[in-house]
Amino acid sequence: MTPSMLATFDMTERISRISESSTMKVAADADRLRREGIDVVDFGAGEPDFPTPENIKQAAISAIGANFTKYTPTGGVLELKQAICERHRTDYGTNYAPAECMVTVGGKHAIFNLMQVLIGHGDEVIIPAPYWVTYKDVVNFAGGKCVFVQSDEANGFTFSAETIAPYITGKTKLLIINSPNNPSGAVLSRQEFGKIYELASKHGVKVLTDECYCRFLYEGEPFSIASMPGAKDDVVVAGSLSKTYSMTGWRIGFALAPKPLIDAMMKLQSHTTSNPTSVSQKAAIEALRGPQDSIGTMLAEYRKRRDYVVGRLRAIPGVRIAEPKGAFYAYPNISVGFRNGISSAMQFSERLLSEAHVAVVPGEAFGTNEHVRISYATSMTELERGLDRIEHFILER
Repeated sequence: MTPSMLATFDMTERISRISESSTMKVAADADRLRREGIDVVDFGAGEPDFPTPENIKQAAISAIGANFTKYTPTGGVLELKQAICERHRTDYGTNYAPAECMVTVGGKHAIFNLMQVLIGHGDEVIIPAPYWVTYKDVVNFAGGKCVFVQSDEANGFTFSAETIAPYITGKTKLLIINSPNNPSGAVLSRQEFGKIYELASKHGVKVLTDECYCRFLYEGEPFSIASMPGAKDDVVVAGSLSKTYSMTGWRIGFALAPKPLIDAMMKLQSHTTSNPTSVSQKAAIEALRGPQDSIGTMLAEYRKRRDYVVGRLRAIPGVRIAEPKGAFYAYPNISVGFRNGISSAMQFSERLLSEAHVAVVPGEAFGTNEHVRISYATSMTELERGLDRIEHFILER
């Protein structure tokens, strides 16, 4: 097809509301340099460097051998939905039934489905910043309006019910909370989360709790706001097996919500992906019902890496960082490096990649402009090499 033929396609207005995923762009830029033979240290991808546990892989192999390779129900097989509800009950004390659960093609898909069926033109969605890149775009795509609330960097990027309250209006439909947070690693206390939920419920605002990193918590016990009495009526849980079980490429996520909302989301999914991948569903059942030892092993390694990364960053004059309490990201303030033609995190990241060959995600993608996200879901060797380069890059500015 020639360029002139392509030019005849008129794109819809709604596609212009969203941008390319910044994390995917960073990955593509780093890959391009690698193909050119350049030694790149990649801190961009939010992807565990651990292999998928062997028992999970064997479950998938067995599924293939048993010819479990056909279409499944739109919302996933019953056994997997039961396993999701059981695991959530065991881990967080909730009481969901399979009819209140659906399986999606990754956690991102669950969030996209929710926005499309819940958010209409002009509906407001409160999103604390920094936020995961996709929230803004899926709200915009649905025709909603993002209302950003800045968190308190000095107190570890936390926020409170008092912080949220002034932003609630008659148009507020949804509040998104991601704890542990991507990109900052911030964790809301159980008590503060409860106060925020009570505030939202009082005003008839639904709460989306993105629990992608819930099992990767460095202090205290994991919890879900959905376990509060009566919360099931006002809360939607978006979850994923990607990080917890190092299954990013398997693409299995889920949603837990009131049955009418689940039914609506499944109606949409029936016309998009049809169903989650059959083989991946069998692997997911084993992940949820099989041994859970791999989670503790990964968490212990992430803790060691976090301590190293935070220590190295704090040793660089002028760099500030709030200690991550969960997930596997560091989110340092690198504004000390804004000189010699650099005046934003975006420019800092671009120059860091082109000159020092280290890939990070600029803070603009997450709603701030003085930070970069560093994923420490990589080896200690890579962390040492990359932080050496970052330190040299900043000091040489």
